[in-house]
Amino acid sequence: MDLGLVDVEWADGEGGWLRKVLEAVSRVRFEPVLPVRRFTSYQGQRHFSDWYWAATTQSLVGVESWLERDRTMLLDHDRRVVGLASQPFRVTWQGEKRRIWHTPNYFARLDDGSGLVVDVRPADRVGPEDAVKFSATEGMCQEMGCWSFALVHEPDPVEMANVRWLSGYRHPRNRVGDVAKRLMDTFDDPRLRMDGIEEVGDPLSVLPTLYHLLWCGDLRLDLSVPLEDGSMIGRAAVSHG
Repeated sequence: MDLGLVDVEWADGEGGWLRKVLEAVSRVRFEPVLPVRRFTSYQGQRHFSDWYWAATTQSLVGVESWLERDRTMLLDHDRRVVGLASQPFRVTWQGEKRRIWHTPNYFARLDDGSGLVVDVRPADRVGPEDAVKFSATEGMCQEMGCWSFALVHEPDPVEMANVRWLSGYRHPRNRVGDVAKRLMDTFDDPRLRMDGIEEVGDPLSVLPTLYHLLWCGDLRLDLSVPLEDGSMIGRAAVSHG
């Protein structure tokens, strides 16, 4: 697809709109932009609409379904993600018979400087028109070179349950400095959750910081199995770039 024939529109933050061809927006910081449409709630509304507080950006991110809420939470939990915006822009291009438009669900800035465009849709609700839009968006991102694309469906239920639990401790207030240091030292070599907690101190005062460290990825565990006393926890591997 010729990126010079694809238009991109996004909010300028002052009530107006900006518009450029796609090939000219590779350096635009979409992660702090306002959504291109409002997230509203009203009596009788058939879909869920809300705002999620993202620890990554310490700001609100709009969601329009429980699935979007879960996927926002997973992006917020992903250590690679350093910026996140919902409904960041609208792309339009000429189809065979008419202009086609599409608004991706999310734009995430990754720690290597690249962008990730994310669409969220239940696996059984990807119709033919949706498939065309998703495929075209993926092709656009590939042509951009500095962006990637992901179409995501329902997450693994066990992993999602674990991340939801940890998200309750995502706020930085749960990181108590001296407790965090002792936990990092205690779990320097992987060990069972309760063994490490009891070595550090009273579980009631230690657990919030432990869960915060697990949320941030400073400590790691296998999220594919339920989080329990017998979970094995260890210090995250240090990236050397």
